Amino acid sequence: MRPRLWWVFSVVCFFCSLCNPASASTAAGAKEAKKKLPNIVFILADDMGWTDAGCMGSKFYVTPSLDRLAKSGARFTAGYAAAPVCSPTRASILTGKTPARTKNTEWFGGGGRKGQLLPAPYDRFLPHDELTLAEFLRRAGYITAHIGKWHLGGMGHEPERHGFDVAIAGTERGSPGSYFSPYKNPRLKDGPPGEQLTDRLTSESLAFIQKNKDRPFFLYLNTFAVHTPLQAKKDLTAKYQAKVKKDNAEARFAPDGTTKVRQIHDHPVYAAMVETLDINVGRILDKLKELGIDENTIVIFTSDNGGLSTSEGWPTSNLPLRGGKGWLYEGGVRVPWLVYWPGTTKGNAVIDHPVMSTDFYPTLLEMAGLDAQPKQHVDGVSFVPLLKGKEKLPDRDLFWHYPHYSNQFGTPASSIRAGDYVLIEFFEDGKLELYDIVKDLGQKNDLARAMPERVREMHGRLQAWRREVAARIPLENPDWKKKK
Repeated sequence: MRPRLWWVFSVVCFFCSLCNPASASTAAGAKEAKKKLPNIVFILADDMGWTDAGCMGSKFYVTPSLDRLAKSGARFTAGYAAAPVCSPTRASILTGKTPARTKNTEWFGGGGRKGQLLPAPYDRFLPHDELTLAEFLRRAGYITAHIGKWHLGGMGHEPERHGFDVAIAGTERGSPGSYFSPYKNPRLKDGPPGEQLTDRLTSESLAFIQKNKDRPFFLYLNTFAVHTPLQAKKDLTAKYQAKVKKDNAEARFAPDGTTKVRQIHDHPVYAAMVETLDINVGRILDKLKELGIDENTIVIFTSDNGGLSTSEGWPTSNLPLRGGKGWLYEGGVRVPWLVYWPGTTKGNAVIDHPVMSTDFYPTLLEMAGLDAQPKQHVDGVSFVPLLKGKEKLPDRDLFWHYPHYSNQFGTPASSIRAGDYVLIEFFEDGKLELYDIVKDLGQKNDLARAMPERVREMHGRLQAWRREVAARIPLENPDWKKKK
């Protein structure tokens, strides 16, 4: 452009800006809006039970960092995972959809167990046609990181294929090769001999936070802890060994169906794993404060399913809840759920309203001031009103569908929570169990015979929901009668 023409163009632009100041400030306004996006730190523990933190009721496990998070934010008492095992819940968080809809109903790699029924088939990858939470946040201006357990697909389905700019340690495997270096993880370089995995993943997270402190970030830290193998630091294990009461031995387990269920918190190795996880939550909280970004950072802590209480070491107890990982009783799906939203949540807030892992997607969008994506998070509802303490959510049913035999002795089933009641349908024999989950948290009193009308009505809604989401149903096992 010639000098004289450039001068004329500049004058015209100047007078246009006087006439339309909003248009002149568009770029500056967009930049300022981007700066105001809150950072998001989402910590997803693995197999951590509902009461496995001091703030959630444990008297044995030591969790000052989680207790601090609860004290500064909100503690949900009826926060639910979308499934009693890991991969389906992880899919639900990233998609805002029930696992029955995405066909991700089993932990990826599982489903081999058979019984009276053949377990329903499931897809062993997170579908690429889903607009994940990470993908949407990245489009909105976030830098995104997935650190830790992935377990949502192997080659071609890695975290980078689903919206994460940074991906560390996430593979198709669900459990760590080792909690101490060498880790046997192809996507995580080994550290010094003896380095602890939860410590290492947190160090990677702190480096990401430090590097991106001046821009909006979404850190999705998926700890392998407290999943098996049961491995912990010797000094912490010794600390809890000294706390174990020898007279608890007879009260440690009680029968439930064909298995036994742990009744108390007193496993020293597991307790040491819980404390290590808690220490690292504290490291993240301290880093945010050190950098001066804690007042612009949302922090969420939850678990992918209930605690492991009925098999594989029986390390924890979910009492007063019944069952645990792999079961559709409350112990398998009700999880610890803490939310810190600076400037909004009141400290020590306790929220009893039921919420589910599908709700994180729309909630985080609203917390960040971003437009909802109802066609994507079709099974999620924003619980921002609960965090603001202003109102309840609209009445709705919550559904679960686990058409598989779990490693923890759970059998194929579906369930629905409607208000105070939970109905469970067991596919092997068609048995229906009904519980008033408010009055009977431990699900000891089956009301099915006493309330047949409620059973019929809730069962009809459960069946209609399964048809709506095209849920896959287990089939009869033709070899079962031969075995009998």
